[in-house]
Amino acid sequence: MSKGVLLVNLGSPESTDPKDVKKYLGEFLMDERVIDVPLWARTLLVKGIVLNTRPKKSAEAYQKIWWEEGSPLIVLSERLQSKIDEQTSVPIALAMRYGTPSIKQGMQELHDQGVDEVLLFPLYPQFAMATTETILVLAEELRKEHFPEMSFTTVPPFYNHADYIRTLGNSIAETLKDKEYEHILFSYHGVPERHIRKSDVTNSHCKIDGSCCQTASTAHQFCYRHQCFETTRLVAEYLELKPNTFSVSFQSRLGFDPWLKPYTDRTIERFGKQGMKKLAIVTPAFVSDCLETLEEIAMEGEEIFHEVGGEKFTVVPCLNDREDWVKVLSRWIDEWAHQNPVKA
Repeated sequence: MSKGVLLVNLGSPESTDPKDVKKYLGEFLMDERVIDVPLWARTLLVKGIVLNTRPKKSAEAYQKIWWEEGSPLIVLSERLQSKIDEQTSVPIALAMRYGTPSIKQGMQELHDQGVDEVLLFPLYPQFAMATTETILVLAEELRKEHFPEMSFTTVPPFYNHADYIRTLGNSIAETLKDKEYEHILFSYHGVPERHIRKSDVTNSHCKIDGSCCQTASTAHQFCYRHQCFETTRLVAEYLELKPNTFSVSFQSRLGFDPWLKPYTDRTIERFGKQGMKKLAIVTPAFVSDCLETLEEIAMEGEEIFHEVGGEKFTVVPCLNDREDWVKVLSRWIDEWAHQNPVKA
């Protein structure tokens, strides 16, 4: 059998034109694992309301962060793919869950190179319905329909893997080495609370209270909230952060249903109103900088902080194509290629 790797990231519009943004948002928001309501309700919400109101505003946000080479997320993912390809012994293809290159295109690229054993690699540290799960489900559907001779091995969430924690910790330490800060905020992508309960394999453990994420359970294998807090705990331990000098929040909520709390924008505002002058923020739900990190956090977040009296707002970049991160991923891939599966 011939082996190959499919790296899968979130995706991006083709351009900042509202028409391209509308097409991208339509594919993204109509995913039943992103907005998990009945089809009729999702269609009414997305096609009837969101796609008639949001594309122009989102296009303006993309225009703020767009690079000359294109979408930052796509460019950074391509750089990562290229660097890994130079350091590994198997073909490396890149795909996006939404937009292009599609998962089907990535699988076709590997197929054309004779690959029939694929390491499916969602580029998300933590498991969530709207990220990891939707990638796995779609990839399996495409495999059955178009590439039945292929087999998959899936990289598990690496939120607590020592290599990842070390690399993330080092990136934070390097960014903040000569910076003044009073607090580090670990801001993760938000999800509706119901996603946490739907992913609970025990159907009873996840209560989203002050204790369930710290109480051992098989539910943690698929609990995004637990995995976010665990990433934070391990990084804080690695960096020897003192208690009360770091905290967790969740960004990017949509609609009126309860989402994971505390909310990042309100947390930033609260810190400033309480007199904090120097805040550092890191976004460990992403390995590649994107609209959420570059615009929502680095621009809107800083603006909120300054409006309430904050002075210094330091954003830690995502891991992107850092050399130590490239080496970690390349080693994981080569270990798999030589029959030593990647383990958390």
